[in-house]
Amino acid sequence: MADLTDLGLSEYESRAYRGILDVGPATANELSDTSGVPMGRIYDVLGSIESQHLVRSQAASRPKKYVAVEPETALDRLLEDRKRELREEAEQYESVVDSLVRDLEGPPKPEEGFWTAEVGADGALDLLLERIAAAEESVDVVSGATSSSFDVRTASDDIADAISATLDRGADVRILLSPAAIEAYPSHVDDASMADFGATDGFEVRVGDAVYGDVIVIDGTEVCVGFPNPVEPEEPFALIDLTDPAFAAQIVAEFERGWEAADAVGDARADGGCP
Repeated sequence: MADLTDLGLSEYESRAYRGILDVGPATANELSDTSGVPMGRIYDVLGSIESQHLVRSQAASRPKKYVAVEPETALDRLLEDRKRELREEAEQYESVVDSLVRDLEGPPKPEEGFWTAEVGADGALDLLLERIAAAEESVDVVSGATSSSFDVRTASDDIADAISATLDRGADVRILLSPAAIEAYPSHVDDASMADFGATDGFEVRVGDAVYGDVIVIDGTEVCVGFPNPVEPEEPFALIDLTDPAFAAQIVAEFERGWEAADAVGDARADGGCP
């Protein structure tokens, strides 16, 4: 059951406010008796909830009397105070992160042949976003159909944010799609997120007929390969991340061949190659 303490009041403050609601205008002595707040604490407690604009005092009376602010107004004030505190706390955390980003050095590149994998759509997406975030120079994407490692439809916003941050760092992003990939999720190519990057330097999308698989190359040395569920091929399944410059170079060479033969998204549509 919800309580005033859930909105930041102490137990004594909660009791005092409820006590004033019960008895109406009252002195500190009366409220101590009604609320059960010890007399030695009641003045501090009343001063605290008055500073939070939950009660008003009649200073001219002797002894001073207190009256409660209407519950709806009091609760709104408590809610706004908590929201403000959360905003301030979030800003403090962001400041800490900004400072640590400057202070902490990135890990050394894994040795050749190092690999890791995530099974399941959520884990695969997290791994992909992590690797895109680590890109310093380039991200080359090949998508022959819907992703075999995660659901692009539900992940599109996260992917768009990762691409945007990568472009902001000065890295190039190239995306090579098949007509089937565009047909599967057109809103992610020339509408919505992709359209936002259309005029951005270093970002380009092309469409080619000879495009297969689900592969992403990071900085020309690291390869992320998606795998479908072997039992249910239509379901996303896993993503493997492999650091191997020689293997990545072979993938990049094939990417360049497909890239040169592909058309820009708008040209492919104009030629009738895409729906």
